Amino acid sequence: MKRYKIIACYIVALLVLITGACTKMDDYKNQYMKGGAIVYPGKMDSVKIFSGKNRVKVTGLFTSDLNIVKYRVFWNSRQDSVEVTIKRTPGVDTAKVMIPDLPEGIMGFQIRTYDALGHISVPVNAAVKVYGALYQSSCINRGITDTAIQPDGSASINWVDVNANSGIINMGIKYSDNNNKLHDTLIRSVPTGLTTRLPNFKLGSAISYRTAYLPNPTAIDTFYVAYQTYGIKADVTSLYFTNYQQPFTSTTGSGTGRWRNPTAWIVTNPVLNHGGNGGWASDDGTVLAMESGLGAAPVVNGKIFQTFTLPAGNYTFSAALGNNSFSNPVYVVAAAGSTLPDVALVPVNSIKFASLKDQRFDFIINEPTQVSIGFVANMTGDEYWRVKSVKLIKN
Repeated sequence: MKRYKIIACYIVALLVLITGACTKMDDYKNQYMKGGAIVYPGKMDSVKIFSGKNRVKVTGLFTSDLNIVKYRVFWNSRQDSVEVTIKRTPGVDTAKVMIPDLPEGIMGFQIRTYDALGHISVPVNAAVKVYGALYQSSCINRGITDTAIQPDGSASINWVDVNANSGIINMGIKYSDNNNKLHDTLIRSVPTGLTTRLPNFKLGSAISYRTAYLPNPTAIDTFYVAYQTYGIKADVTSLYFTNYQQPFTSTTGSGTGRWRNPTAWIVTNPVLNHGGNGGWASDDGTVLAMESGLGAAPVVNGKIFQTFTLPAGNYTFSAALGNNSFSNPVYVVAAAGSTLPDVALVPVNSIKFASLKDQRFDFIINEPTQVSIGFVANMTGDEYWRVKSVKLIKN
């Protein structure tokens, strides 16, 4: 009997413990679930945040819970937010909101939905990079390696290779054709081996171009570099020079033999040391030339040149030198104005100059300028030089 009494006592004690535990659980439930069970509205699905210029676009879907009446997007550690009212339909609804005036950098966002009773969904968190002035300052125009006018009259542009993730999406080019018609062309960027042809390009003119960047493939804003002027490399000799290559034409004047005066070129008196003729010789298929000695008088500050107005740009002048023998200074010169400086003043009164033996020089014109280009020389004794052609390239 004692054994059965002991078991009964254990059972009674166990029932007391269970009853007490259930009472405590009910107290906990009543404390934290006063007014009923916790309700969470359906959260926004498929949330995407797209980068922009000091702004972002937030999108998402509502696929369930027709009781949702609004949603809020929080940022800046929940210190800032925007609220959007919605009206649910039986189908799938799309959420979309722009958030402007954001600082540049990585930005975290939190999205919550609400029903009419004020219940709040669990949060959806996302982060995205916002772009701004710092990114804009890193954008530069895509480089150009070379340009040239082609035999068909088009201008070719060879672009610098770039990384596939550079963000460059296109280059906008403005240019004029030979009919003075303005074109605005958009060139889609490819990372390597890109060459562009601009048809019927106006010789001697330049392009104006800018580069467009997309910070990432889904960004909502494009960043543009300022327009930059770039000269198309072209042989513009025929636009400015007359009688510039073999066979050179000449005026007969008083000479009908080896020495005459070249047409279109200004030839100063010291060069006319062959019976009043000079500057043109029948040698080597006709050339521009000066010669002293060998029966002719010395040439002191002798000049052969042409004058015209050049537009702003970068230029290269070159002379194809034939047979020559000289030791005194002979220069190829570009100078502002309607004449060339004397030999002694060439270094100080020239836009640019070089020894004829160097055959070429580069120079820059910053604004439309009257320019004289040609040859200046002092020659004594048996000296001579011959030029077979001249060329002016606009770079």
